[in-house]
Amino acid sequence: MAKQKDEKTNVMRLLEQQGVAYAAHTYPVGEAAPDGATVARLVGRDPAQVFKTLVAKGSSGAHYVFDIPVEDTLDLKKAAKAVGEKSVNMLPQKELLPLTGYVHGGCSPLGMKKPFPTVFDETAELFDTILVSAGKIGVQIETSPAALLSLTGGATTDLTV
Repeated sequence: MAKQKDEKTNVMRLLEQQGVAYAAHTYPVGEAAPDGATVARLVGRDPAQVFKTLVAKGSSGAHYVFDIPVEDTLDLKKAAKAVGEKSVNMLPQKELLPLTGYVHGGCSPLGMKKPFPTVFDETAELFDTILVSAGKIGVQIETSPAALLSLTGGATTDLTV
């Protein structure tokens, strides 16, 4: 799909302010956000190239962002090790919006209310571009993993089961 010009999200504005090239992909949304594999199919991409953004809380009380391919499962032990925590647990869904400014199914690693340490699964580096949420259910942005890592101050490592 072509770059969407009518309705920009804060993520798109941030990318444009930083001079980062991206493409926006929209998909139809029903009453609930579709699962990641469905999103990948709807935007015509390999699910391994479409990443979901997960927020976790460490045993220290600090919050972390993990981006992994939509069909994969976050390994909490690997995630904890990646951020130097004893353990991490997924953030309860009801805490996501107040903490990040994003709803479940529309959470992006970019443009959260405040920056959190961010780690991408190492498979992100296998692609020239990957897709992440544009901060709204129904919109994905496609850009280079290097740009996402730079803008989030992120790192990569093996994060999946």
